[in-house]
Parts: sequence; structure tokens; C-alpha cells
Amino acid sequence: MNYQYLKFEQRESGLGILTISAPRSLNALNSTIIGELDDFCSTLDCTATRVLILTGDGDRSFVAGADISEMATKSPAEALEFGRRGAEAFRKLEDLPIPTIAAVNGFALGGGCEIAMACDIRYASSKAKFGQPEVGLGIIPGFSGTYRLPKLIGQGMAKELIYSAKVIRADEALRIGLVNAVFEPEELMPKAEELAALILKQAPFAVSAAKRCINENYDLNRAESLALENNLFAECFATEDQKTRMDNFLHKK
Repeated sequence: MNYQYLKFEQRESGLGILTISAPRSLNALNSTIIGELDDFCSTLDCTATRVLILTGDGDRSFVAGADISEMATKSPAEALEFGRRGAEAFRKLEDLPIPTIAAVNGFALGGGCEIAMACDIRYASSKAKFGQPEVGLGIIPGFSGTYRLPKLIGQGMAKELIYSAKVIRADEALRIGLVNAVFEPEELMPKAEELAALILKQAPFAVSAAKRCINENYDLNRAESLALENNLFAECFATEDQKTRMDNFLHKK
């Protein structure tokens, strides 16, 4: 994987670390980065990589947003295509069959907040800041922010953040449920890797099946959701992990 703006580290443990690296623009998302992310998610070997940590290069910014210098002169048709490409790349990230952890090390604004929300779990530095400030620029969130933010923090709070273009600190993001935990900057990556290591100890198919159930609950009714869980629960019993781990439990191994 040779990309201009993405750096990927694969570890033998099964942990992969993906870094968005455009520090001169605070890792702002341009068309090239979006295309690279789409390709990365489409081609990632999810047998070698069983947990993915996503972070931003530098100590100031996770992803500062979409690249305003690129967006400023777009026509409505060009903006439609830009939004579609970003939303599709983020959907592919969300749909990866492995757990994803956003290690938010600085600004996560606009597209940066949206890409963090496309991950399963969000850990934040105490210096991180979050927001969907698009209306202040005369636009709205374009990479599925109006879809994911209400599902994470509720409609009322999502409307407050989006309508006001308010930027909030990490402690407030934790209070409203936008992030899972907040750490001092030097602890952020070690804590994300610690969580990844715990996940890597679990049965891979079971973790993937649990993720699928939770994610697809977004759009299924109760009967469909329960049927999906029942079917995936049953499929776990066809795996060697289930047989070995239950046997070990019964025999106190």
C-alpha cells in the first residue's frame, strides 16, 4: 500500500495503525486522501489486520475537516460528487468486518468528526476538540454527519452542535457520549493499543459478528435485528474458536 497521504503499520499481533498524514493542512481531507481511504478500506486484508487504529499525524490535529481551499469553488454538481465520495469512503470504513478505534489526538472538526464517528470506538486526547461547524461556512455536514451524530448523542444534542457550529472540548465530548474515554496526550496511543490488545485476545468471528449486529441495528426493525442476531449466534457454533474456548472453560484450562 503506497499512498501519498496515508501511512500504514501492520504488526504481527494483528494490530494495524493507519495514520492520515497531511500535517501542513492539519490533515484536512482532500479528494486524494478520500480516494486513498476508499482504496485502503477496499483492499485491507482483514485476516492479517484484526483491529485497526486510525489517527492523525502530528500532535495538533486528528483531521481538521475537509479541505476548504478545494471546496470553496465547487459547483453544486461537483459538491454532490465530493460528498458522495467522502460518504462512501466513510461507509466502507464503518463496514470493515474488524473493530476500528479512532485515536483522536487533536482537532476533529467537520469531516474529522465524521470520520471518527465512522469508527467503532473513539479515544480522545485531553487536547482534542470536536465539532460540526459547517453551517458557519454556509454548508451542512457532507460526509454523513447528520446521520451518525444523532445516533451517537441523540437528536437534541446533535442539533445543538450542528445548528450552532459549536466546537467542544474532549471532556464535553465524553460527557455527551461522543467519545468513549479521554487521556493525556502521551497516554492516548498506548491506551488505544491496550484496548486493541484486549480485543485481539477474543474470538475473531465472534467479534466481527457482534460488530455486524450492532451496526446493522441502525437500519433494521426489531424483528429483523433479532433474526440477524439469532443467525449469527448460530454461525458462531460452526467455528473452531467456539469449540475450543468453551471446552477450555469447562475444563478450567
